Amino acid sequence: MHSQLNGKRIALFGASGGIGNALCRYILSLGGALITVDRNPKKSAALVQTLRAEFPQGQITPLLADLEELSQVKKLCEELITLDVDMLIHNAGAYSIPRRKCDTGLDNVFQINFFSPYYITRQLLPYLENKGGRIVAVGSIAHTYSKTDPEDVDFSTRKQANLAYGNAKRYLMYALHSLMAEHPGVHFALTHPGITFTNITAHYPKWLFAIIKHPMKVIFMPAKTAALCILEGLFRDTPPYRWIGPSVFHVWGKPRCSALRSAAQEEICRIDRTARELYDKIKI
Repeated sequence: MHSQLNGKRIALFGASGGIGNALCRYILSLGGALITVDRNPKKSAALVQTLRAEFPQGQITPLLADLEELSQVKKLCEELITLDVDMLIHNAGAYSIPRRKCDTGLDNVFQINFFSPYYITRQLLPYLENKGGRIVAVGSIAHTYSKTDPEDVDFSTRKQANLAYGNAKRYLMYALHSLMAEHPGVHFALTHPGITFTNITAHYPKWLFAIIKHPMKVIFMPAKTAALCILEGLFRDTPPYRWIGPSVFHVWGKPRCSALRSAAQEEICRIDRTARELYDKIKI
């Protein structure tokens, strides 16, 4: 399939989720040294225990960080540098959760899905550039649900979970593409898993979810298969404004690199400018 990862130290955010769980096993089976980054200590401990039983020779280092808390994100950046990380996989995400303002003043869905991954990337870029590291971002087809709004950057006034999540992913995808174009010394891939059955898709009312969960398992790819698109990003760069995802309607099939045409250049420039302004303001 692919060449081995040869002991590369790979930090996987959202390791205990459906996609993350599958990625852990792919990384360890290919010889990667895995750094799991999760919010929930119980889930993290259970995952690491299971992985160590399955891969007794594997190198696994668990870290805890809540991406809603900037102080924890800053500490995490220091820990990743200390661990001499080679690759980052921005896989953590939150969809239908209770909304609140974070310590940054940003909506928590926006902070988890966009700002914290962007902040971590900016903080580690000089370090990764020195060693030819790699960043893999996990986008979503949900980014097409709406265009960004300069009057409501974090969509804090929108109550619909799909809009808040889609807006955050739109920022993540385009802001990182613009940023990484300035840093050719760091490998970059934008990926997405299509639609798969994970905790994020289990946000419907219980009665509705009970009806649709079995058809969803049949219709859409399982997490283990969908994760192959993100895994591809560990070995393949994406040119500006392209992404790797399922080949058939962005939902099924083998990983394929295709064009990202969901935003005009004016919006892309505004996203990039807004992301930089937020980072500079919050960093200070």
